[in-house]
Order: sequence, then structure tokens, then C-alpha cells
Amino acid sequence: MAGEVLKRCEIDDKYKWHLEDLYATDELAEADIAKIPEMAAEVASYKGHLADSAESLYKCTMLMEDLSQIIDKVFCYARMHRDEDGTVTKYQAMSAKCMAAMSDAMSKLAFFTPEVIAIPDDTLAEYMQYEPLKMFEKYMEYILRTKAHVLSKEQETVLAAMAEATDAPSEIFTVFTNTNMPFPTVTNEEGQEVQLSQGRYISFMESDSRKVREETFNKMYDTYGQYIDTFATTFGYECKNHVNDARVHNFGSALEAALYGDNISTDVYNNLIETIHQNLPTFHRYIALRKKLLGVEELHMYDLYTPLVECDIKNIPYEKAQQMVLDGLAVLGEDYGNLLKESYNNGWIDVYENVGKRSGAYSWGAYDTHPYVCLNYQGSINDVCTIAHELGHSMHTYKTNNTQPYIYSNYTLFVAEVASTVNEVLLLTDMINKSTDKREKAFLINHFLEECRGTLFRQTMFAEFERNAHQMVENGQPLTAEALNKMYYDLNKLYFGDGMVVDEKIKYEWSRIPHFYRNFYVYKYATGFSAANALASGILAEGQPALDKYFGFLSAGCSDYPLNILKAAGVDMASPAPVQATCDKFAQMLDLLEELTADL
Repeated sequence: MAGEVLKRCEIDDKYKWHLEDLYATDELAEADIAKIPEMAAEVASYKGHLADSAESLYKCTMLMEDLSQIIDKVFCYARMHRDEDGTVTKYQAMSAKCMAAMSDAMSKLAFFTPEVIAIPDDTLAEYMQYEPLKMFEKYMEYILRTKAHVLSKEQETVLAAMAEATDAPSEIFTVFTNTNMPFPTVTNEEGQEVQLSQGRYISFMESDSRKVREETFNKMYDTYGQYIDTFATTFGYECKNHVNDARVHNFGSALEAALYGDNISTDVYNNLIETIHQNLPTFHRYIALRKKLLGVEELHMYDLYTPLVECDIKNIPYEKAQQMVLDGLAVLGEDYGNLLKESYNNGWIDVYENVGKRSGAYSWGAYDTHPYVCLNYQGSINDVCTIAHELGHSMHTYKTNNTQPYIYSNYTLFVAEVASTVNEVLLLTDMINKSTDKREKAFLINHFLEECRGTLFRQTMFAEFERNAHQMVENGQPLTAEALNKMYYDLNKLYFGDGMVVDEKIKYEWSRIPHFYRNFYVYKYATGFSAANALASGILAEGQPALDKYFGFLSAGCSDYPLNILKAAGVDMASPAPVQATCDKFAQMLDLLEELTADL
């Protein structure tokens, strides 16, 4: 990890994804961008004519499908090229051109939903008997649900034309933090001055050296603190966009609007926060154990990521990590394993950090090609779990795309984190079960507890922050840097309890969370984590019957509402029970860690 971050040209091609599988050349991608206005105009020619006949409705819907598929593909190509190296201005320009073409197309397509809603119910029911239209039956049901929240054609067209502008806060945040934001150096364990970066932050925070962790923490948040008014302005406008959109579409709140598409009650969101609040005493027990095992008089925020138990599972070569994932997911069957091997060998994955590369990790792709995975692999056990996690997304996408028509291929965000977390749980369970070394087992159990801390407790804290910030806007209160900092600091005090020194600079942490620019997304990590633990437990306990239901879930896409799809797989997320069961598992694993570390 020492030294400067490599340039992209210095990384071996075998560790890079093959974006040429999307388009062999930039020129082909540009040609598809050029098609978008023409295709949008063809769709728009049906404006005012959807109710003419079943055939007219069908042809327009199919044209819209074709257009959406091209937009998805070319936007994916441009954005992933931009993500692999944001210093290449060509792809910044291509990405911007895609956004502009997409915004213009969406404004031309804005007539569709209002016109479908305006078709009399008996007429639409008659049209849906037309055989080619029957594949769109569920899609039409989704549209009709929105009847009370859709404006006139003219109003929806104006709002769609503003989409590019309302995306500005997210775009500004992404470009600034990944490309333009300067980071200082820190002194590593060997006394070397090493450049701090988004991708390296957690690796430094996992250091055995408290001095390294403290310096990294302070320098990271000093950097964000310099720009905190800018981030408050950017995030403030993001929240205002959500609130204004909810109001004009006749929703009671931004939260209600965000959950409506998935047919999820705000009770699910609020019950998550309430259930976690009820289990904070158990979380505080974990914090107390962390303080004891680290042997510190005071536990600080920069002590949260370093492993509690020393173990040799670090600096893991990427090829070994691949095999660990294959072994851990063997319970999912041979066909699943073969797909994992294909992802390793055929350019699905972009492995290492380079100058200008987007931080973090994700899975993405287009309907008619294989999925892709972006990593910033550093060799920690967390990075191994990230491989399993992102490939969970990819296999979910692959199974859905190979089962559902395009219209139902985009599974909703509510279930988006389930398959990825099932993979993580299975991988970690496999490693824990195979371990014969007391110290190693304790290390792995602690890793599971850390997954709970990071995904169940931390993401719920984020969800509470996001809900409260939007409520402030709805109540007419300004989202100043001071107000956001105080709210975030107070939430840390609540969640971590009196056993933790909540360092003042943690108040800036909200400003570096990219998911706050994805409208009410973070809570889905916590609900997804809970659903995944239930599914993984079923697979391990029941074998093939549970696997059959699980693969049905992976193949369902958005062919039904997410709660129904999960319920068919055996998990009822309308109830707080899965969240409580995960908290109970956290408590059981904490008991085991306390026992294993009693004499370490």
C-alpha cells in the first residue's frame, strides 16, 4: 500500500474489466447516443394516441422499451469509463452528453404515464386482452397505482425536462470528491509518508497502529471540514429536490414518496429505526467489549475499524480471495460456481485502485451483456467479502436478465442488497465453520459483528439522519452545516452510548457518504441485511428446498412487489421480526466472542 496510487496504464490488463463487451469502440457508443433523439421523437409521435387502440398502446410501449434499453447501455458504458479514470475528459464529456440526451428523451416520454392513467378503466381492461400486451399487465398495474400522484402531461413534461438540473447535487458531489478534492499524506506503520485517498481510508483505519488511525481520522475529517459549507449546500438542495418533488406529486412526505414505488409503508422504515433503538443496549455491550479487548482507557471513533483479535488473515492476494469466495459459496451449487469463475476469467471485474478511479465498489451492467463489478481491492478480509458482496449483485442481475423480459429486469432497490449480503453471510459462515484456531475464529466472528455494526446499526443511523434532514426541510428549517453537524453528532452519541468517546470531528462524516445522494436508499442495507440473514439461515438449514425458493427470488426481477417476492422466498419484511432476529443473532455471536476472548 506504500507509495503513490498507480496510474491506470500501470495496472495489468487482466485486472481490468472489458467494457468493449458493451461497445467495441467509442464510436459505436456515440452512434447509439445519436439515435436517442430520433427514437424519442418516434415514441413522442404517439402522444395523444395511446387510447386509440390496443395496438397503438403496445407499439408505443415497445418503442419506449427499446429506447430505455439503449439509454441504459450507453449510459452504463460512458459512466463506467468515467468511473475507471475521472481524469479522462473524453468520458466526462460522453457521460454529460448521455445525461443531456436522456433528460431530453425523458421529457418527450413524460406523456406516457398520464395518458395511460387517463384511459378509462373498462377500455384499458379490454386493451389488455390483446395478446402482445399481456406481458405488460403488471407494468400497467404499477402505473395505475400512481394515479393519485401523477400530474398533467404538460406538468410532467416540464418536470422531466428539469431532471438533469435536479441531478446536479449528486453530480457535483461525485466529481468533486472523486476527482478534484485534495487529500494530504499520512505516516504509515513503517514511518513512510503515504497519500491518503478515499479508497485507502478504511485500510488505514484498520491499522494496528493507533497513531496511524488517529492521524488518518483527523486528516480525513479536517479535509472534509474545510468544505463543509459546500457539502451542506449540496446536500441541502438534494433534500429540497426530494421534498419539492413529493409535494408536487401529492405525497405526504419525501419518505412516503420514496417508498411508494415499492409499495412499502413508511411503517417499515420507522419500525426499523425503532427496533434498532430497542437493541442499542446490546450494541453498547459490543462497544464495551471492543474497549476491553483493545486495552484502551478511552475508546475513540478511530478505534472502530481495527480488528479486535490479531490474525494472519490480511494482505490477501487477489487470486486467493477469488478461491475463498468460490469455496464459501459452494453451497449455492455448481452452476452458481461456474458463473463466478466466468466473472473472474472474462473481464467482468475491475480490481485495483488507480488515479482518478471512483472510490468504493459496485455492480452494474446492461440488459444484453454480462454484469460488471468495480472494486478497489486492498487485500483485507473486508475486501474479500466485498468481492462476494458485489458478485451477489451481479448474479442477481444475471439471473433476472436471463429470466425476465427487459420491462421486469430491474429489481427494485429494496431487494437490491439481499443477494449480495446472502453471499457475505455464507462466505463468513464457511470460514468460521472451517476454522480450528481459537484466535482465527474469534477474528471471523468479530468480522460478522462488524458487518452488523456497519450494515445494521450504522446504516440505520444513516437512515435516521436522512429522515430527520428531510423532515427539517419539510418543516421549513434550513439545513445549515451547523445544524447537520449537530444532528449527526447527536445521533452518534445515541447509537454508541456512554462507553465511546464521540470525537468532535465525526460530526463531518455525513458529508462524505455518497449514498445520501440516493433518495432514502441507506435503510435498504439494514432491511436487506436482515432479509439476507434469514435466507442464508434457511439455505444452510434446509438445503435444496430453500435454494429453489432463493433462485426464484434471484430470477424474479420486478415482476412483483418486493415484499411479495421476499415473502415467496420465506421472509416477511412487513414485520419487524427479521430485523429483531438479526439483532438476536448479533447478541448470540457477541456471547460467543466474549467466551472465546475471555483468556486471549
